[in-house]
Amino acid sequence: MKIAIIGAGAMGGATVEGLLKCAEFQNDNITVADPNQQVIDSFAEKGVSVTTDNSAAIEGADVVAVFVKPWLVESVLSELKPALDYKRQMLIVVAAGVGSEQINTWLAKADGSLPTLFLAIPNIAIAHKASMTFLVPVGATPEQTAQIRQLFDLVGQTIVTEERLLAAGTTLASCGIAYAMRYIRASVEGGVEIGFKAKDAEQIVLQTVKGAVELLQATGEHPEAAIDKVTTPGGVTIRGLNEMEHAGFTSAVVRGLKAGLKS
Repeated sequence: MKIAIIGAGAMGGATVEGLLKCAEFQNDNITVADPNQQVIDSFAEKGVSVTTDNSAAIEGADVVAVFVKPWLVESVLSELKPALDYKRQMLIVVAAGVGSEQINTWLAKADGSLPTLFLAIPNIAIAHKASMTFLVPVGATPEQTAQIRQLFDLVGQTIVTEERLLAAGTTLASCGIAYAMRYIRASVEGGVEIGFKAKDAEQIVLQTVKGAVELLQATGEHPEAAIDKVTTPGGVTIRGLNEMEHAGFTSAVVRGLKAGLKS
């Protein structure tokens, strides 16, 4: 499979980094288009095909993935429209808040034809093959959807969902990775306050969070069931949890997610 990445900013660049870690991809089967010469030079050094010309980038590609800011999507798609092969190439648009109806309006041809479209929202952990990606097929066959899902499964986990849930997925996983990092930062600061050096506290917190994730994934337990195993009656764990709840921990997390969704 040959893939063209249009836009190598934070998310597009992270996606390229993740794909480069996949044995299933040869580096020269990835083409990166970006106006920043320094950015494309860094990928060229890794054997990736690069260009500043978006239309040239998609020649021969099986998948065209557009990673640009929402307000740039229309102009980029208008540029790609004459060169995009609607019958052969699959289009992925990664831009929060840009809907399929609007994209299809921009791309519709005089004969009414439309490309095979996917909306996708990964998160920046895609650079390390650990993304949680939401994928919405629009006018795609089950076989095409399986292909694109397989692509994103190489760099993390993928949920195929409805477009109406894409905003919720964005705040839960794409914004959510920042929320998780804020918890980690807070725990590290707490670790320093109770006596650890900052680097030691960071190591402890990162491994603890990693352990919690791997334990839940391995056992399939509900988080509360796992918590019950380490909260002995009258113990320090339940005291700490209750103190966090008095400060509104769960409520703050839920309110933060809902606030992100409103935006």
